[in-house]
Amino acid sequence: MQLERITKHTSNANQATWHVIDAEGKRLGRLASEAARLLQGKHRADYSRHEIGSDFVVVVNASQVSVGRNKEEQKVYKRHTGYLGGLKTETFASLMARSPERAIERAVKGMLPGNRLGRRMLGRLKVYAAGTHPHEAQVNAGTGKAKAAAKPARGGGKRAAAPQAEAAAQKDGE
Repeated sequence: MQLERITKHTSNANQATWHVIDAEGKRLGRLASEAARLLQGKHRADYSRHEIGSDFVVVVNASQVSVGRNKEEQKVYKRHTGYLGGLKTETFASLMARSPERAIERAVKGMLPGNRLGRRMLGRLKVYAAGTHPHEAQVNAGTGKAKAAAKPARGGGKRAAAPQAEAAAQKDGE
C-alpha cells in the first residue's frame, strides 16, 4: 500500500507588511542580506521559495551606508554597453557620489534569485538617499496610528459645529 504525500501550501493572501531599514552607519553587505531576507519572506512562518513574499522594504539614508577599510576605492562595478571595447567600470566611491541608491539596489539584487521571481522581489525594494520617504501611509497602515488619524473626533464634524455656533450666538444676543 502506497501512502500519498501531499504538501499543503498556505497562501500569502494576507496584507503586505512594510519594513523600514535605516542604513545610517550600517555595512552594505549586512544591510543587503537583511533586505533580501525580508523580500524573499524567509522571516515568515508560511515561507515558500516558489512564491513571492507579501512584504515591501524601504531603505532610508542610503547615502550614509559604509563598506570595509579600502573598499571605497577597491570595489569596482562593471557593466558592458554591448559594443566592442564597451566595458565600463566605476568605483564604489564614485557610484555613491552619483547615485547612492543604486549601490544598495545592486547589492540586494545579487542576493535574490536570478529569475522572474527575483525581479519581482526587487520591485518591492524602495531605496532613498535621504532620511524621508513617501511611503508613510503604507508603513503606518497596519498600526493604530493610521486608524486614529483617519477617524475624526466625536462631534467634531461641520454639522455638529453649526448648531453649537448658533447656540453660542443666541446666548451672546440675550
